[in-house]
Formats: sequence, C-alpha cells, structure tokens
Amino acid sequence: MTLNTDRRPQKRPAIPRTVWALGLVSLFMDISSEMIHALLPLFLTTTLGASVALVGVIEGVAESTAAIVKVFSGYLSDRLGRRKPLILAGYGLGALSKPFFALAGAPVTVFAARFADRIGKGIRGAPRDALIADVVPPAIQGRAYGLRQGLDTAGAFIGPLLAIALMALFHSDMRTVFWFAIIPGLIAVSLVLLGVEDRAAGEGERPAPPPIRLQDIRRFSTAFWGVVITGVLFTLARFSEAFLVLKAHEQGLPLALAPLVLVAMNVVYSLGAYPAGVWADSASPASLLLWGLAALIGADLVLALAPGLAWTFVGLALWGVHMAVTQGLLSKLVAQHAPEDLRGSAFGLFNSATGVAMLAASVIAGLLWDQIGPAATFLAGAGFAVVTATLVAAMALTRPRAREKERH
Repeated sequence: MTLNTDRRPQKRPAIPRTVWALGLVSLFMDISSEMIHALLPLFLTTTLGASVALVGVIEGVAESTAAIVKVFSGYLSDRLGRRKPLILAGYGLGALSKPFFALAGAPVTVFAARFADRIGKGIRGAPRDALIADVVPPAIQGRAYGLRQGLDTAGAFIGPLLAIALMALFHSDMRTVFWFAIIPGLIAVSLVLLGVEDRAAGEGERPAPPPIRLQDIRRFSTAFWGVVITGVLFTLARFSEAFLVLKAHEQGLPLALAPLVLVAMNVVYSLGAYPAGVWADSASPASLLLWGLAALIGADLVLALAPGLAWTFVGLALWGVHMAVTQGLLSKLVAQHAPEDLRGSAFGLFNSATGVAMLAASVIAGLLWDQIGPAATFLAGAGFAVVTATLVAAMALTRPRAREKERH
C-alpha cells in the first residue's frame, strides 16, 4: 500500500515581479519628491515669503489636482486595456517637473511645478494601483499593496535623509538640494521602462465606456461608495504633511534639520506598511480602520497640546502608524469592491473624491493656523477623525472578510 505523501499545505502565492518593480519605482520617485517636499514649506515661507495659508492652498490644490486626474487616467487605462503607458507618462512628468523647483523665484513658480508634479502623480496613480489588482491573486492583495506602500514610504524617509546630508554639505542651500533631486527621478523612469510588465490584454475585451455614464456608476456597489465616503473623511482628518514640517520648525527644529520630520514619520510608516498589509489579509477591515483612526487622533492631540520637540516627534510617529495601518487597506478595499473591467476607473473615482477632500482639509488647516494658531489646526484634524471613527463603527465594512470566508 502506498502512502499519499502529497498532502503538504498549499503555499501562499508569491508576490509578482511587477509589484516589486512598481515598489522600486515608487521608492526612487519618492526619494526625488521628498528631497524637495521636506524643505518646500520652509522654502516657501522663509525664502519666498509665502504665508502659511498660501502653503495650504498650494498643497491642497496640488494634491486635489493629482486625485482628480486619476479619474481620467484610470478610465483611459480601462479603455485601452493597458496600464504601463500611463504609468510611464506619469512618472516621466514627475521627473520633468523637478528642475523648476530649483529655478523658482516666486511662489507662483513653485505652484506651477507642484501642479505639474501632481498631475504626473495623478496620471500614474490609478493605473498603477489597478495593475497590482490585475496581477495579484485576491488572497495576497493586502500584502502586495503593503509591499508597494512600504517601498514607496522607504523613499519618503531616504529622500529627507539625503536632503539633510546635502543641506549640511552645501551650507543649507535648498536650491542645490532641489537640483540633486532630479537624479532619483530619472532612475524611477528607467525602472518603469525596464522592469514593469503590463497586464495582458484579454481577447474580446470591450473598451470601457466613459465613467460618467449613469449605467456604469450604478455598477459600483454600495460597499464601494462606503469606502469612498470613508476615504474622504479620512482625508479631511489628515491634511498635508507640510503642516507637520511647519509644526516642528515652530517648536524649534533648525532649518537644516527640517527633513527629519518626514524621516521620523515615514520610518514608522514604511516599517509598518507590509505587516499591516499582512494583517489586512486576515482581519476585519473595520477593526484596522479604527486602530488607524485611534493613532491619528492620538497624533493630533499630541501635536496640538503637548509642547516641545520630543512630543512633536511622538506625534509624528503616531501619524506614521495611522498611515501604515490604513493606506494599503483602503487600496485593497477599492480593488475588492470594483468591477474587474472598471478597476482603473474605481481607483480614479476614489482618489478624485479624496483629492477634493485634501484641498478642503489643507485650506482649512492653513486658515486655522494663520487665524488662531497651530493647535487649532490639529484639534480640527482630531475632530474629523472622531467623526470618521463613528462612521466606520456604524458601516458594514466587513464584507471583504465575509467573502473570504465564503471562498474557504
């Protein structure tokens, strides 16, 4: 009698090569962007004489522009059946915008460069996130989004560290740092060309109709719109990170060390993103969102009420925990609740809605800062986070978990 020796537990699928390539692309582009972004609020206020309210407007318009563009890029990638051309165009535009920060002589030039950079982000964002959903089995989507987000965020603290080193080397010359930021941006574009494989276009795929048609909007489930609403409220509670830099500077952090703000936050974010993605593959989405909101509320209260740089960095760490726990999970929820042939459009709609919220949040944050003070900005963020937590607790965001149980 022969024994059946082939009863080994099935291995979890490996994360595809394209996801690793997209993660490395994100890493290098974030190095490039964060070398600039870590210094930009202070460059605007101390070098170019902009107000904090204007910083909020620039950041809000830039981020909302990126998000709105994602609607159209996501739709185009669905219609074309290809993601890579738009991913390449988006990263290419981001790289091309970098020299204009170094050349800026007035806030309007920074605004134009930031606008172009965020249009590039908008062009690439939805097709990139949809491509991950295309090539990754549902059982490991949380891990895949967590991996890409972790590599992306590693760039978000490597970039500020390089900025600190270059500020020390070039005697706090921010324009020189901005010139060096061009190099990792070009590396990112090269990696898209050489490392990212597009999804195979299925035979007989019909082009996706325009996403604004009523019959297609009706194809998105109530659960999908619930994720969109949740994302909007999250964004209202989480305004631009430029205010974190300004807060640390207000507490006494020297100009040359300003990039440490994003280093502190993004180290926590990067280290937590993949474990949070693993957690998202097995836990209730609502519970993860509530843990993330608890971290955000804690961060806002510390930044609003606790004086001194030490407490500021505690708040930054909690902000990073919130980002790690929630951002990959929200991407996974969008992918799970979107029709397969409209994934790009789904990510575009989600990011467009959250982008408009980012504009509102950043403008409100800047006005509160100028008119009342920094504490008001962070207390308002905590208030929005409490409202969001109440909504999450009331909504049925556990359907992905139920579906996974049904599969097993």
